[in-house]
Amino acid sequence: MKRFHVHLHVDDLTASIGFYARLFAAEPARTESDYAKWMLDDPPLNFAISTRGGASGIDHLGFQADSAEDLAALRARADAADLALQDEGQTTCCYARSEKHWVTDPQGVAWEHFRTLGNIPVFHEAPAPAPAVPGRPVPIEVRAAKSCC
Repeated sequence: MKRFHVHLHVDDLTASIGFYARLFAAEPARTESDYAKWMLDDPPLNFAISTRGGASGIDHLGFQADSAEDLAALRARADAADLALQDEGQTTCCYARSEKHWVTDPQGVAWEHFRTLGNIPVFHEAPAPAPAVPGRPVPIEVRAAKSCC
């Protein structure tokens, strides 16, 4: 199964949680000081709001896959659409450990395809440093600045 994903930036998290809880007739599945997420079944939707990021409004859209096979199918669709793909592999963001990649539509809207692997207690963890190999310089990982879900 796949779930549609929407992530919004909001100015007032408390007011927004109240509004969306009434709109969805459901309390968030996860609430943090800067973040809330609903996992709705009808329709299948992962709806997240946060006070992190830029101006209020849509940050990104996406699809959450339940399996590695579903994520691979989403990647194949992105490849077939000739979209530039940014593969993050396994990473952390939005209080979760996940595997993901990103594409951007012709209008500049970011789309995230991801599979959640587990929860973490912080919004984001710094990547673990690569192991040192004698005689080789330590690699430096550079990631594009991008919001996450």
